[in-house]
Amino acid sequence: MKELKQTIMNRILRNKHLLWCISLLIVFTACKEDHPIDIDDTDTIHTPEIALQWNKFLLEIERYTPGYRPTVSSRTMAYIGVTAYEAVIPGKSDHFRSIASQLPGLSVPGISFGEKYNWELVLNAAYERAFQHYFETAPTEQQARMISLANSIYDKIGIEGFSEVRQRSISHGRRIADAVYDWSTRDDFGHRGYLRTIDPGYHPPLGQGLWQPTYPDYTPALTPRWGKVRTFVADEDDKCDPPLPYSDNPNSQIYAQALETRNLVNRIKQGHNGEDRWIAEFWSDDCPIVTFTPAGRWISIGNQIIEGGHIDNMEKALYLYAKLGIALCDAGIRSWGEKFRFNYLRPIDYIRNVIQDSSWNTIMCPDGSHYFTPPFPTYPSGHATFSAAAATVLSNIMGYNFSMTDRCHEDRTEFKGTPRSFNNFEEMCEENAYSRIPMGVHFRMDSEAGTKLGKKIGRKVNMEIDWIK
Repeated sequence: MKELKQTIMNRILRNKHLLWCISLLIVFTACKEDHPIDIDDTDTIHTPEIALQWNKFLLEIERYTPGYRPTVSSRTMAYIGVTAYEAVIPGKSDHFRSIASQLPGLSVPGISFGEKYNWELVLNAAYERAFQHYFETAPTEQQARMISLANSIYDKIGIEGFSEVRQRSISHGRRIADAVYDWSTRDDFGHRGYLRTIDPGYHPPLGQGLWQPTYPDYTPALTPRWGKVRTFVADEDDKCDPPLPYSDNPNSQIYAQALETRNLVNRIKQGHNGEDRWIAEFWSDDCPIVTFTPAGRWISIGNQIIEGGHIDNMEKALYLYAKLGIALCDAGIRSWGEKFRFNYLRPIDYIRNVIQDSSWNTIMCPDGSHYFTPPFPTYPSGHATFSAAAATVLSNIMGYNFSMTDRCHEDRTEFKGTPRSFNNFEEMCEENAYSRIPMGVHFRMDSEAGTKLGKKIGRKVNMEIDWIK
């Protein structure tokens, strides 16, 4: 049996197009050496381990899959989170309710009442099918790891044979994933957004103070129409106040904020302000392939909460991931909608052209002698919007005085990822927002506006979706 399994995996690694087709075969030829869990005990309080494993893998696969930038990733996190939640909660939970009826257009299959389900099998099948749907373009290595993860969990649960409970459970998980995915495909602007992060038909408006692609790579705008993507609870009324008026007057407010950004970066480059460098690099989750995305950072924080033993059951973990994913998704949509509504230029262009520091650059994502600036307008800050929405949701779940040490970059050597400790999520979101100023990619107004917008979205997720029975 082990030899057969290895042969199949070797073929998978040679041809990624076989992955989806063969995954079912792998599941049902799983090793029989593990001791199965009692699948008939529907009253078991299951651990959050399966949800945790998949969400840790989510940070790996979004990191390496082409097109998975902050907007696309945050949307996917929401749909996967809702898939897992709806797969288990309606049939199992005495505390949480289905939210499908509160999401217009979403209809999910129900369970067969009176029949037994193994909720770990349901959950694993739902995650496996959802990842197949949303990461169809993932590199071969991550595709293989996805199948390996699903198979290893099936092995631990024990699925040998074809009992009715096993078949019913796996089928239910897949049906939920298919239903949520079908709903996601009806969002024309968001569906398969990873294939069109650059829109060749979009040309940023010209004018004084308006954003244009920036030095050194002059990358075209990233997902410029993302503000039209379907939200969960946010809407076009969730917006920012207008930014500071553009001015080249040295006495203007925007000139002062540009000087602040410039001077912070210059001090860091000169070896001063160690705390600011640490903060800037610690929160710099926007270097493709090097790190996960800014939205992924908050999934990592959720993972650390669960790994720390602060959530010890499957239901609350699924609640956390679904609620957090929705907040991140809507934060990305509304942040990008506002970015391209105002089209405000980045600090790098203001500093180089107005302050006339023509050799100035950021300290973001160093590549040899080059540093970069995100390829989209500055106002409001996406980092700030993501972090405020996430912190508002996590505070509601874990408490407003929940303290933790963030260790997500503890072992990195490319930048200073030494863990930082926080008294609450509010401190985390404020520091994340501030970090973009010493990084050199934002004005202070961007961080403040993003924080305000993100908190508003987080409160909507807390209040406008009825999660609790």
